[in-house]
Amino acid sequence: MALNAKWGELFGDDSPGARMTLASTDGPPGAGNTGGGPDLEVSEGPWTTAAGVANALNTSSASALTELDTASEGIAGGAAGFTSTPALEEVRTSWKGRLASVRDECLRLEGALKSAGKEFGEQEIRNKKRFEGQASK
Repeated sequence: MALNAKWGELFGDDSPGARMTLASTDGPPGAGNTGGGPDLEVSEGPWTTAAGVANALNTSSASALTELDTASEGIAGGAAGFTSTPALEEVRTSWKGRLASVRDECLRLEGALKSAGKEFGEQEIRNKKRFEGQASK
């Protein structure tokens, strides 16, 4: 059974999105698109927004690490002799490692997302100039 037939069987032939095209010009025209195909405009905004979220997560993870250290100061000494003390320290160490990993990954992602946004934005400008150059010929 062909994929389109299977899709139609599962979702009905008239369901939205049952027809799929890729890099085609036979789709409905979009905003600013007179060729009849899908708009493929890329902007920097979503990437910058995602970078901001990564930065916020980085900051909150760093704060949580500081709070964890502050909250656990003196616990080992105050809980000396209890059998749960080593387990408590193991859990604290494990959470410190996890929070540090989240913080570090968010820091890495922030830079990568900003870079991707900048590259996409610059590529969009180059593409617009190329299309304008083709249209004037």
